[in-house]
Amino acid sequence: MKPLQVTSNFTVYEQVEELPHDLKQLYQKAVLARTNAYAPYSKFSVGAALLLENGQIITGNNQENAAYPSGMCAERVAIWYASSQYPNVAIKKIFITAISSKNKVTKPVAPCGACRQVISEYECKQKQNIEIYFTGETGAIIKANSINDLLPLAFDNTLLYVT
Repeated sequence: MKPLQVTSNFTVYEQVEELPHDLKQLYQKAVLARTNAYAPYSKFSVGAALLLENGQIITGNNQENAAYPSGMCAERVAIWYASSQYPNVAIKKIFITAISSKNKVTKPVAPCGACRQVISEYECKQKQNIEIYFTGETGAIIKANSINDLLPLAFDNTLLYVT
């Protein structure tokens, strides 16, 4: 037996003003996307903005349903739209932001487990990392260089093609 240590590294921006110009633009697109979220049950609106390798920015927002499993997260809405419209274009960055009408969201809101798995799938597919930025309504922004920082030891397609 031997120990296995898994570490993750993140960058923390204390406020939006610290972000480089291109990331501020991606953040603003995510904020705009969250205003169109359909969240009548949770009152928790999430927006996501993707920067593609070709310079296109794709947005998505959460879409709830009274039958809860039928809803969809902002990240997956954006990723699947990007994949359907630009099937061979890599995703470079994703910015996620959330707001609630119930209380102020002051902590960074990371992707849920299902979204982490989808992001992992696309990193594997494109064979390059996706930078992930996430924040709440206010406060710090966290940057992960890859989904591997948020989902170490991920289940991915390399496990399915063992020879």
